[in-house]
Amino acid sequence: MSKGWITLSGEVEWWYLKDAAEAAVLHLTGVKEVSNSITIKPRLKADDIETDIANAFKRSALFDARKIEVTVTGNKVELRGTVRNSSERDEVEQAAWAAPGVYSVSNLLDVEWSWFSD
Repeated sequence: MSKGWITLSGEVEWWYLKDAAEAAVLHLTGVKEVSNSITIKPRLKADDIETDIANAFKRSALFDARKIEVTVTGNKVELRGTVRNSSERDEVEQAAWAAPGVYSVSNLLDVEWSWFSD
């Protein structure tokens, strides 16, 4: 505490925990202001993240989800496989980023241009 100001930091899994931490110190003697910089980071299992991404892929008509392999380690996602063009590549990556709990995406997808056919 500095001159009655308290800064809270750290990570919690739920909003109510962030709110409770602030409430616990707000009315202490000498406290004038509380800056609550606690971040909320839900603890999701890698399987949950992978399932969310797979479901998002199935809902998309823009790419063939069967050609994409998703590997989740912690909160990191790795994408491998093939797509038809760079727009599909971007769409797959955006779908992966949209899953709750994802902190990084490694997009290793190859573009297989469909106009090169025999």
